Amino acid sequence: MPDGGAVNPLVRARLEVLGAAFLFSTGGAAIKAVEFSSWQIAGLRSGVAAIAVWLLIPSSRQLRRGKAGRTLLVALAYAATLTLFVLANRLTTAANTIFLQATAPIYIVLLGPLLLRERVQGRDLLFMVAVAAGMTLFFVGKPHTFATAPDPIRGNILAAFSGVTYGCLLMGFRWLGTRGGSTTAPVAWGNLLALLLAAPNLLPLGTHGAADWSVILYLGVFQIGLAYYLLTRAMTHLPALEVALLLFLEPALNPLLAWLVHGEYPGRWALAGGVIIMAATAIKTVWESRPRPGAAPA
Repeated sequence: MPDGGAVNPLVRARLEVLGAAFLFSTGGAAIKAVEFSSWQIAGLRSGVAAIAVWLLIPSSRQLRRGKAGRTLLVALAYAATLTLFVLANRLTTAANTIFLQATAPIYIVLLGPLLLRERVQGRDLLFMVAVAAGMTLFFVGKPHTFATAPDPIRGNILAAFSGVTYGCLLMGFRWLGTRGGSTTAPVAWGNLLALLLAAPNLLPLGTHGAADWSVILYLGVFQIGLAYYLLTRAMTHLPALEVALLLFLEPALNPLLAWLVHGEYPGRWALAGGVIIMAATAIKTVWESRPRPGAAPA
């Protein structure tokens, strides 16, 4: 009989995914809370995160023989996503950044046949139309500006590009997974590449107090490092669908935390676009996970 005080592995795994989603969701508010430049935040956060991920997930340090090139290619997509996420967050609202990055699945549908040799289904086209419609709403009307979102149009464009790179990252993870490659190594190496990408714009650092440096350490150690550690632990116990749906906590909390900390709020059009994108993604995720006729039970 199991120990009455022991935590059920499935319950613990769900709590770990929710914990990871919460940590991910704090990125927008934290990035806006420091006085470093956008490039300095991107580089310093990723430099700290690379060390944290290597220490917390030892397997992430390895570049397997014969797969190093593929791993670094996926890591490059991750580095671009990390950098664009920070740059966009400093220009537009956290809500716009996270919702536009969430358009990644539309690029998977577009590029999947070319890069992964996956066929496009009729329902994929409906999904693309829904996500594209939601995406256009972010560029309708006069955007709201805040002290923490001074240039929303340029920020929205960068956030939209982060959706492209994030889609490439997700396809890269699938590509590595089907070929026996590590899906944790690109996280560590991607953060290192992001640091190198930002390196020309890191200096001079200027004078910053303990609060700014504490936020940078938090972003690297907890918002990225610990979050990925929890996520990798949990994914061995939960089906992919459940993990994907639990991670929806991130885009739900991200704008809320930015509103509570900085007073940011998305406009009506942006909010409507975000709801459409997330609803379409949730429906597609559930639909794709349904058992196929004649398929063996998992």
